[in-house]
Amino acid sequence: MIDHNNTSELPADAVIVGIDWADAEHVLCLIEPDGRPNIDTLEQSPAVIDEWAADLKRRFPGRTIAVALEQTKDALIYALMKYEHILLYSINPKQLARYREALNPSGSKDDPTDAALLAQFLQHHAGQLRPCKPDTAATRKLAAYVEHRRKIVEERKRLSQQLTSRLKLYFPLLIELFPRNIERIAALVKRWPTLAKLRRVHPQTLRTFLKQQGIRNEQKRSEIIAAIRAALPLTTDEAIVEPNALFAVSLAKQIKQLNQTIDQFDEQIAKLVAAHDDAALFRALPGAGAALVPRLIVALGTDRDRYDTAEEIQSHSGIAPVTRQSGKARHVSRRYACPKFLRKTFHEFADHARKWSAWSKAFYNMKIAAGFKHHAAVRALAYKWIRVIFYLWKTRTIYDETVYLAQLKKRNSPVMNFLETA
Repeated sequence: MIDHNNTSELPADAVIVGIDWADAEHVLCLIEPDGRPNIDTLEQSPAVIDEWAADLKRRFPGRTIAVALEQTKDALIYALMKYEHILLYSINPKQLARYREALNPSGSKDDPTDAALLAQFLQHHAGQLRPCKPDTAATRKLAAYVEHRRKIVEERKRLSQQLTSRLKLYFPLLIELFPRNIERIAALVKRWPTLAKLRRVHPQTLRTFLKQQGIRNEQKRSEIIAAIRAALPLTTDEAIVEPNALFAVSLAKQIKQLNQTIDQFDEQIAKLVAAHDDAALFRALPGAGAALVPRLIVALGTDRDRYDTAEEIQSHSGIAPVTRQSGKARHVSRRYACPKFLRKTFHEFADHARKWSAWSKAFYNMKIAAGFKHHAAVRALAYKWIRVIFYLWKTRTIYDETVYLAQLKKRNSPVMNFLETA
């Protein structure tokens, strides 16, 4: 994760570098003191990058060296972050694309041109940009664990959908018996990948297996076994059953492995959260459980100078709507150009908070009564919560529901009219 300092203009004698990165070799543009652009290449090698950074320091002692790259998780950004004499700027790809279109209406594009455009963009618009600043090691490690866990969960979801799709072709009984429980389905498929094999299993073996899968009710186990015994196969065509069964077993094994990996990630995340300085602050938020606390910690980071206002977080996260106005025409829409996982974090937290916080549920009900649909009402609540969280984070204050309710009452907030129905 990367935090940011406040925006500021670069010194007049700053050295400006734009880098168009690639996997093996990057193209860079260094704007010389006389204003001339100098195009060069940089190999993606620790030794080469280190020598290049050291050479910049020798050539321009005491001067600010500002480097612009496209916003990404590219290895080059992580490599450059360790050099204290380099001020790193991460440029949103959409910003660069719009800048390129403005200067080159023809749509022409190549690596040297993009490197030069990045350098020019930073040279002329540094005052509207924020230099990257690494957060604490603990927060960056937590962010990495959280982001990787999300990708693993998404992969598990993809494999689960594939497994369900395969079973519908030859073994739909498992989906009917265990709806929305892919773990039990995968466990059964691993041992008995077809209906024919499952029906040959001794009832006591099935009872023991179902009990191990968390089905403690004896009557429920008997009903499942009876359903298996009475089930008719969707198809007996071996050309369909055998290949799909083998594929289903492969998917089930992968799902089990991912579940084990997720458990390992959860263990490490829990340890990092327990040792984090801001853990108590975010744990006090209503509805922020084990899954959301680490996501909220890394969403704001630990540098209190990263954001000046709550509006910056609302806009950056995509929770704040986009307003487009021209003359008398005015259109307000959902924001799509934003970090999707960050937006999802605040959205999911708000949805949980309304189940634990009286004023949150009242606010949600007020929006529903005003004609908002569910997700629009939750986004409006998330917008409100970001203001609250920003104040708590900025002042290191622990959330107190009674204090916030008292403030709403003092301001005669319309939310108070919906508390009775909350």
